[in-house]
Amino acid sequence: MKIVVIGGSGLIGSRTVALLREAGHEAIAASPSTGVNTLTGEGLSEAFAGAEVVVDVANSPSFEPQAVLAFFETSGRNLLAAERAAGIRHHVALSIVGTDRMPDNGYFLAKMAQERLIEGSGIPYSIVRATQFMEFLGAIADGSMADGSVRLPAGLFQPIAADDVAAIVAETATGTPRGGHFDIAGPDRAPFDRIIARYLEATGDSRSVVSDPQARYFGGTVVETSLVPLGEAIIGRISLDSWLGAHRPA
Repeated sequence: MKIVVIGGSGLIGSRTVALLREAGHEAIAASPSTGVNTLTGEGLSEAFAGAEVVVDVANSPSFEPQAVLAFFETSGRNLLAAERAAGIRHHVALSIVGTDRMPDNGYFLAKMAQERLIEGSGIPYSIVRATQFMEFLGAIADGSMADGSVRLPAGLFQPIAADDVAAIVAETATGTPRGGHFDIAGPDRAPFDRIIARYLEATGDSRSVVSDPQARYFGGTVVETSLVPLGEAIIGRISLDSWLGAHRPA
């Protein structure tokens, strides 16, 4: 089966492409570096020729609210129009757990706009909503520094390893379209500050971590369950301790 992975050279995309190829599929890593640009439409029709499935794991280069909204709306419209013209049978998109629960988070609002375009496209689809990736724990700590400490919202956190995300996305791409969204998360759920403190300790980082109810996440207000699945979810196989052990500095 020919499967085109938009954002195929990124963190999740490169892993997804590798898994699909290992399973015997013709997986195409599509990105601006390979001549496929979803913002301009360049290369889409050529990439989609003969394909059955499109997987969209691309991300916006900017997290500024208006820029990220423009990215996902423009990219989504161009992608879906090209897919309809090519007769694509399954569109798989990677989104975020809690996207519809944080109305003051500009990034989450942009992902909701992307989801609405998919839902109204007429193309059979599956939307995989993931919790935050373990690979971004360090960046979250760095971006949450204030008054000499890492200040984090008081809600729960349940990060998932990129390898688990890619495995679930690849499996979804080769399955039957779900016609809706489903949640995926890592095995470990704990208060946000506790997860980040475990990461910092494991990496030898002495910064203190503070739980701050006023702290925001990508500009959004966080309550206890904003960032974790509320009901059933597919749980990844890689625990936080296992991931930390594999990524601990030498």
